[in-house]
Amino acid sequence: MEFSEFKTCVAKEAQALGIRDYELYYTCGESTELEAFGHEINGFTSSVEGGVSLRCAVNGKMGYASTEALSEAEAASLVRRAAENAATLESEEPALFVEGGQTYEDHPAPAYPLPDAAELKKRLLAIQDKLLAADPQVLDNSQSGASSGTETVAIFNSRGLDVSASAGMAGFYVEAIVSDGQEMCNDVEFKQGDPAEIDFDELIGKAVTAAKNKLGGAVPATGAMPVVFSPEAMRAMLATFSSAFSSEMAQKGLSALRDKEGEVVAAPNVTLVDDPFFEGIAMPMPFDAEGFPTHKKNVIENGRLTTLLYNLQTAAKAGRATTGNAAKAGYAAKVGVRPFVMYLQPGELSEEELLEKAGNGVYINMLGGTHAGADPISGDFSLQSGGFLIENGKKTTPIKSFTVAGNFFTMLHEIRDIASNLEPPRGGSRGFTSPSVLVDGLTVAGK
Repeated sequence: MEFSEFKTCVAKEAQALGIRDYELYYTCGESTELEAFGHEINGFTSSVEGGVSLRCAVNGKMGYASTEALSEAEAASLVRRAAENAATLESEEPALFVEGGQTYEDHPAPAYPLPDAAELKKRLLAIQDKLLAADPQVLDNSQSGASSGTETVAIFNSRGLDVSASAGMAGFYVEAIVSDGQEMCNDVEFKQGDPAEIDFDELIGKAVTAAKNKLGGAVPATGAMPVVFSPEAMRAMLATFSSAFSSEMAQKGLSALRDKEGEVVAAPNVTLVDDPFFEGIAMPMPFDAEGFPTHKKNVIENGRLTTLLYNLQTAAKAGRATTGNAAKAGYAAKVGVRPFVMYLQPGELSEEELLEKAGNGVYINMLGGTHAGADPISGDFSLQSGGFLIENGKKTTPIKSFTVAGNFFTMLHEIRDIASNLEPPRGGSRGFTSPSVLVDGLTVAGK
């Protein structure tokens, strides 16, 4: 049964049981993934995943139920189970649903022919052959992968809301593993988009060059010094501390930014953006997980915290309007709060000019242990790192086996400048990205 038929069956059963407020959240995705090792395909998966969840208000309490089966009998069962679950709850939950008739921004998903499994296999084997032949230092255990798939999200409720979004996406990665006879280093590069427009030679070249540049790394001296975070390293920092911008975490007392809206929380050159329509993402999202219209917003603007991110429930609790950032980890998950594409607004300098501005310090392009070495609540971090020395404004000697330490919220005030090299994030509709960033005052612990 199609979702369009299933929701009609749910509406009929809800009416029969006298349930006036309810919402259906539906997801469906198909994917094909391949991996290549040596000169052969050594991994292949093809899957169809998805389901539907129902939340409904019964006597002031919210009941939940979910299913992967779409049939008339299951639609009736879903409504009954959600109603029964509501009856077992002790605490009341306000019935907050988005009204129909909203206006949504029109940002169509990128459209291009998606490769089937045979085409993916052909392209991937060609990529793998080029990777293994790219350089004498590339080892045979280097590998690559490809994926292709579609995703659909739909929300329907009793208030007249009926919205959906769909997208197709394809992506490729290469992992170059190199050796100079004494040590091995690797680098992974990823590219998403129309396979016909991806420069695979460039993709392979970037991975091989980055891996070779890590060979022969030294341990840097310990001290406080300027640090330039690469786009990938700064992306990891934003992802690690993004929960601080969630109103849900703030209301639970788990964010240092609680009650900070309107205050200066960063350097004047820092603007932090959340954009559901970031150019180049596979699936622009005109609505959030509650069906509320989304929009691009500055979370921090010129150093000032303009807003946390809200869904309907957290907004009602704070006496504010939702920012359209309701999110679900899966169709059966409860509604939470998350950004769409969060990034630091790029500046005007190239990365090379940013390095010149740093003078002497370290360039970090690898951060490890973010789950163990970072506290999203306090902002403190001490992370295993890799990268290069910056000497006289240039990247020079590869460095490894050191940590960078500081506090994320303090670091926001110490951002001296931001480069212009912003790229799309990896993934469908949500993620993090950043240009390169120059920060003063961080502690590097090496030898």
